[in-house]
Amino acid sequence: MAELSTIARPYAEALFEAAKASGQLDAWVAPLEELGALMRHPQVTQVVADPKLGADAVVRLLAGLLQAPLPAEGRNFLATLIDNDRLAALPEVAIQYRRLKNAADGVADCTIESAFPMTDGDVAGLVQALSRKFGLTLKPTVTVDPGLIGGVRVTVGDHVLDTSVKTRLAQMQAALTAA
Repeated sequence: MAELSTIARPYAEALFEAAKASGQLDAWVAPLEELGALMRHPQVTQVVADPKLGADAVVRLLAGLLQAPLPAEGRNFLATLIDNDRLAALPEVAIQYRRLKNAADGVADCTIESAFPMTDGDVAGLVQALSRKFGLTLKPTVTVDPGLIGGVRVTVGDHVLDTSVKTRLAQMQAALTAA
């Protein structure tokens, strides 16, 4: 995983800088995420790996599968990835590009896992408190995980705040068995 992250970083950074210079930061988000999703699909990866297909055919195929419009430089970007045998890095390129864009916008993605469904008011209150803590505007994604037993687990970037009952029980067990 770290290797793919290392491979993807220069592509994400170069794309981010080019998009920023041309004022198209937003235009790249949707097509990049779609391309990343396509390259996670086994049938697509099998087809684009076919040596009988040339780089132009692969670019046309991938661009044709997108619902979001590919920016003008998109075909060149895809061709560069193909020429360098880096299409497999596209999912990670999309993730890193989003992180760079979010950082530039002062925004961060936030995953909230709750043992029980949360009301919109609960989510808004939690996001407001977390926004103050991190100094960022947060875009929450909420999921329900009954395995947490109670409480929430929040992930913002590399930070994890875990107040779940499951984690507290595991900590108590570790403390009791360590003695």
